[in-house]
Amino acid sequence: MPFINIKTNAEVTPEKADSIRSALGLAITAIPGKSEGWLMVGIEDNYKLYFKGTEEPAAMVQVSIYGNASSNALGVLTSNITGILLDTLGISTDRVYVSYMSTPDWGWNGSNF
Repeated sequence: MPFINIKTNAEVTPEKADSIRSALGLAITAIPGKSEGWLMVGIEDNYKLYFKGTEEPAAMVQVSIYGNASSNALGVLTSNITGILLDTLGISTDRVYVSYMSTPDWGWNGSNF
């Protein structure tokens, strides 16, 4: 039950959004037991985002997961996410933050897992 939310000051066309969604579906498998089948993706483009005092293309990516993941798996996912944003939107990997939140409680379909 992962959720990946991307806030970026770059413009994301529908075609690029679909490409990001698809690539994240593969990338999430870096975390054992996670798959595109349960992945939710949010993309907020043209977001007022300043990094290092400039408006150059940047992104803040928040990843929420049900359960836990190893630091190694999260490191691989960070590399995958920053690579996806570089390849798709041209955002330099040093202008992307990725944060993680894990929780033992996750609601879906009127109840919690």
